[in-house]
Amino acid sequence: MIRPGPWVFSWRRRRLAARLPENPLRDYLRQGMPDPDGDCRDTPFLAVDLETTGLNPGEDQILSIGWVAMDGLAIRLATAEQCRVRPSRDIPESSAVIHQITDDAAAQGGTLADALANLLRALAGRVMLAHHAAVETGFLDRACLAEYGHRCMIPTVDTLHLAREELERRQETARSGGLRLNALRQQYNLPRYRGHDALLDALAAAELFAAQITHRAEGRPLPLHRVLHRPGALW
Repeated sequence: MIRPGPWVFSWRRRRLAARLPENPLRDYLRQGMPDPDGDCRDTPFLAVDLETTGLNPGEDQILSIGWVAMDGLAIRLATAEQCRVRPSRDIPESSAVIHQITDDAAAQGGTLADALANLLRALAGRVMLAHHAAVETGFLDRACLAEYGHRCMIPTVDTLHLAREELERRQETARSGGLRLNALRQQYNLPRYRGHDALLDALAAAELFAAQITHRAEGRPLPLHRVLHRPGALW
């Protein structure tokens, strides 16, 4: 079976936007997506990271969403933003130990609907960038289904997927833990940031992507469609 390409995906987004009532998802989809044939070094991106109570979108909840915009490989720090989300139940202790978001801190957060609307506004006309993007796409699809009745259909680039492609190209296998965000950053001599903070992890993914593309493109054009990646449920 041949999976439809990004051009078909773009058409499906437009068709969905025409059917939706007035809401943030429709507004986001109506902005369209960057040209899949365009050089990814000229493409607008939004690096995104989520902190959640676990890894199962069907059971766990979003606690924080962080993002920062990129114009090509230039990171726009003035756009950096983080939204805390108030969960509907207590945060598991095993989860709080990882991301350091306590019940008291989470209680100061806003609604998921507001955080999702803010994120969709920031994503308008941009490609989402994330590390291990299946987490972000899984939770955001679930949130959009709950709020708007449809998946969000976000074109996505995954820095983890790009790292795996590079290993395959070199016919190498990953070391244990070698595909984690900080481990990959070390390969490009990037500084180490504190992990499991949504905004810092979004910035870390943006910097890693800039290094990956600079190394991969070697000064030549690299079409966006060559680096787009999205789980099969998208298509």
